[in-house]
Amino acid sequence: MLTIFEIAALLLGLSALFGWFNLRFLNLPHTIGLLVMAIVSSLLLIVIQWLFPGLGITNTLQTTVSRIDFYAAVMNGILSFLLFAGALHVELDTLRGQKWAIGLMASIGVVISTVIAGFGIYFACQLFGFPVSLPWALVFGALISPTDPVAVLGLLKTVNVPESIKAKIAGEALFNDGAAVVAFTFLLALALGIPGHAPGETHDSIISIVGHFLFQGVGGIVFGLVTGWIAYRAMASVDDPMVEILISIGVCAATYALSIRLNVSGPIAVVVTGLLIGNHGAEHAMSEKVQEYLFSFWEVIDELLNSVLFLLIGLEVLVLAVDPTNSWIVFLAIPIVLAARFVSVAVPISLLSVLQSFSRGAIPILTWGGLRGGVSVALALSLPDSEAKPVLLAATYGVVIFSIIVQGLTVKWVIQRTSTP
Repeated sequence: MLTIFEIAALLLGLSALFGWFNLRFLNLPHTIGLLVMAIVSSLLLIVIQWLFPGLGITNTLQTTVSRIDFYAAVMNGILSFLLFAGALHVELDTLRGQKWAIGLMASIGVVISTVIAGFGIYFACQLFGFPVSLPWALVFGALISPTDPVAVLGLLKTVNVPESIKAKIAGEALFNDGAAVVAFTFLLALALGIPGHAPGETHDSIISIVGHFLFQGVGGIVFGLVTGWIAYRAMASVDDPMVEILISIGVCAATYALSIRLNVSGPIAVVVTGLLIGNHGAEHAMSEKVQEYLFSFWEVIDELLNSVLFLLIGLEVLVLAVDPTNSWIVFLAIPIVLAARFVSVAVPISLLSVLQSFSRGAIPILTWGGLRGGVSVALALSLPDSEAKPVLLAATYGVVIFSIIVQGLTVKWVIQRTSTP
């Protein structure tokens, strides 16, 4: 059995190999190329195992991949550093100009998407005989609604998007995880029938979820400001690239870990910390030399973890063991999720259009550019065993793969078609 170090070495080695092959022969966007090759490699290994069962290569890799707790790796590890790195490179002034659109899409938009996707998948499952009840369908709506910051921020590096739309996409992706995780936790408790979430307690439950959402969101903002200010003051008192990089690593990890302990939103807290250090800290607490070292370091971390995450998503094919009869749910889930995304974008934008103007093609670009990724897969894999889990897992994985590969590769075309007169 492979050790943790050997598993890490395998993932890093495959990331390097696939990255080289993609750049040399495929020339796809880096993370999309890694995902495509990981999926193709996984499928080939499954075929080899079927043809030559005595080799045992696929079984060894399946055992290795199954030892990786995808949910813990993403939600309690990789995500914190990726959110911090993403926020570090976002200009606060640009976000501030789009604050109402970002705020509405990252909160009300998530609720709208959860409801539409949940009810849509429920009726589709009832029509085609899949064993998914309404509470479990709404759980799917919650886990599939947040746009993935990793996939979205990676996408924005490869396409030329109008600045106002880029700010909306990036800002929403950075902040909507908190709302989605709160909704997911509540709806999962409802689906499992945990006391306090009985059907007759709907009014109390609504008040509870709103209160919990506000506490998590506001608490995350406040805590992120506190830890970011402490790191900023520490950086302002020294002028050493290595020490200030260490401070940034420490505050990122500590902010996320302590947020979980304090029951406030870790994703929101670490984003706020990253925005503060990347903007106010860079301007007032760092010399040009420190800025060059620190931002270059976090850019490498961002690319490295992005590569490992997308590779893991592709390799998960080895251990999913999706029932072929459940594969039909993918073809139903993709249009349902896209429709939910369209409405969740159109409603906030239409409401705000009375007060401000938006770039041409904002709604179709925001709809098509709202990629799903590791966060949705991690939440789906964390579901407890139930009759509905295999169906929801297949739907989630299908939507994520379609989102990253198809939407990721065609969003440039959508931008050209909709943003130009």
